[in-house]
Amino acid sequence: MKISEVRGLGINELQIKNSELVEELFRLKIRHSSGQLESTATLGRLRKDIARIATVLKEKEAAG
Repeated sequence: MKISEVRGLGINELQIKNSELVEELFRLKIRHSSGQLESTATLGRLRKDIARIATVLKEKEAAG
């Protein structure tokens, strides 16, 4: 997910997307620990997406 896509979303959409990504990251971590995850690159991508969303959420909440 690119930062331009994230900035285009509203606060409610960002919060929903954030909770979905956190849940997906949790599921992937479980699959990784059990050895069923083929590509570990998805873990890093999800963490970065969550961080992007959190940053934009803070910016939008601070702006009003």
